[in-house]
Amino acid sequence: MGSRLPGFRFYPTEQELVYFYLRNKLENRRPEIDRIIPVVDVYEYDPPQLPTLSGEASPVQQDHGEWFFFCPRQEKEAHGGRPKRTTPSGFWKATGSPAQVIDNNRVIGRKKTMVFYEGKAPTGRKTSWKMNEYKAYDEPSSSGETMKLRSEFSVCRLHRNSGCQRSFDRRPTVAAAPGANAVDMEWVAAAFGRPSYHGSNPPAAPTAEAGPSDRGSLPPAGQEEPAPEEAAEADQMMLDVLDWDFLFGCDEN
Repeated sequence: MGSRLPGFRFYPTEQELVYFYLRNKLENRRPEIDRIIPVVDVYEYDPPQLPTLSGEASPVQQDHGEWFFFCPRQEKEAHGGRPKRTTPSGFWKATGSPAQVIDNNRVIGRKKTMVFYEGKAPTGRKTSWKMNEYKAYDEPSSSGETMKLRSEFSVCRLHRNSGCQRSFDRRPTVAAAPGANAVDMEWVAAAFGRPSYHGSNPPAAPTAEAGPSDRGSLPPAGQEEPAPEEAAEADQMMLDVLDWDFLFGCDEN
C-alpha cells in the first residue's frame, strides 16, 4: 500500500461514528468500512501497540492522532458479566459517568471514557492514553418501547491526552453537520469525477477562507441547505462516492 493523499484526515463526529459506522457494522452492511475501522479486541494489547493495527485512514505515529477500532463483545459480557479491561501490562479505568450521544434531539448511543494505567489494578501509574467507547441503541419499533443498547460491537476511539484541544473537539454542532456533509460529498464527487447527488451543479471547490475542514460553514451563495433526508442519503453514499484505492494508494498487483 502506498502513501495516502497529503492532508487527508479521518475525523468523524461522534454522531457519524455511532449512526453511520457503528450501525452499519452492527447490521453487517458495507464491509468496506473494516478498511477504515478494523475489528480489534483493544484489551488484548497495550495502547502503544494499537496504532500499528489501525485502519488505512489513521496515522501510525504514536505521538499524535486518533485511532478507531470495532471491539467485539467479550464472551463474559455476553453472559451478563462485566467486561475485562486489563491488558498485558496495565488496565483501563472508567472516568466520570457514561454520556449520551444525541443526534437531532434523539439519543442514538452511549459514550464511556477511560484512562489507561500501567501496572496491576487497583493501583497503577496513570498515563496519557485515553479511550472513548461508543455503543449504539437499537431503533425502537414503537414510541413506547424501551431502547436497547447493542453490544455485539462497540467502536473505540483511542488518543493521547496532549493538554490541548483536538480537532475532534472542534467539529461543528449536530445541527450544522448534516447539511455540511451533503455539501462536502458533492465536492468530493466532483473531485473524483463521480455523478452529483444533490442538484445539477456541484458546489465550487473550497477556498482558503472556507476549506473542507470548515464543516460547520454555510453552503455557497445561491445553494440551498440540503433537506435532512438528503443529508442522510449523502452520509449513506459516503463510501460509494470516495475512490478508496486512489485515496490510500492501494496497489492491486
